Amino acid sequence: MIKLIASDMDGTLLNDQMAVSAGNAAAIRRAQAAGITFMVATGRGLSEAQPLIAAHNLTVGFITLNGAMVYDEAGQPVVNLPLGQAALTRTLQALTAAGLYYELVTNRGIFSNSRSERLHNVAALLVALNPGTPMAIALDLANARLELMNINYVADYASVLATPGTSVMKVLAFASGDPARLAPAKAALAEDPALVLTSSAANNLEINNVAAQKGTALTAYAKQRGIAPTSIMAIGDNYNDESMIRAAKYGVAMGNAVPAITQLAWRQTGRNTADGVATAIDWAIAMNQEAQHGTVH
Repeated sequence: MIKLIASDMDGTLLNDQMAVSAGNAAAIRRAQAAGITFMVATGRGLSEAQPLIAAHNLTVGFITLNGAMVYDEAGQPVVNLPLGQAALTRTLQALTAAGLYYELVTNRGIFSNSRSERLHNVAALLVALNPGTPMAIALDLANARLELMNINYVADYASVLATPGTSVMKVLAFASGDPARLAPAKAALAEDPALVLTSSAANNLEINNVAAQKGTALTAYAKQRGIAPTSIMAIGDNYNDESMIRAAKYGVAMGNAVPAITQLAWRQTGRNTADGVATAIDWAIAMNQEAQHGTVH
């Protein structure tokens, strides 16, 4: 019996309009009606993720920032894993040395020092996740979405880092023009035992506390609810989904997933532009119905 389904957002639950489709929303409702817990597992912060779910009047739990912050269905935080100060310092030094634009995702929200960079990189991410989308359309979509994301724009990050009570949960770096520009920072940070490096697209680098991983967060969340890994389905498309695809018995790769995720997965569903998440949810519901039928008879 599948009791918990966790889905990534970008390139997975979200379509090429950066929205949850009506078909995927309806499938989430079917899962919940069938007694299956559904949750989002994303590299986004809660302020970026929740409005997209709330647009359909859905209530779900959230694994955010790749597992650095986890919220239950009531919106209460149950996990908080910030970057340590020394690791954060090493991270920012490496990114600065590489000349990369980056953002700080904190317990007080998301901070950017350039709205134009933010806009361009969100658009580039959309194009990367949805090949064939014209950049002009991506820019329009990104501009509309930025208004929903509650981004805090600052002249520099020094004041953010100096504010008492601020914890940096994730650092997100971009190199949309040339992804190879990420290589020096990756090389500098890859062997740091305090960090885990992942990405949700070829043009970004996501840096977290080593304990903050989707798979670790998912299994811990499930354990709190008495759910074994054998009763979990995880759906994703990119490298920051690897840990949860490995952790769940039923790892599902999107039709647009990178090859490494497809190779790991139990099964492959449709693309994010074709309600692939809804298809996977319906597999879970059907499997549960078959298991119940077998128990009865």
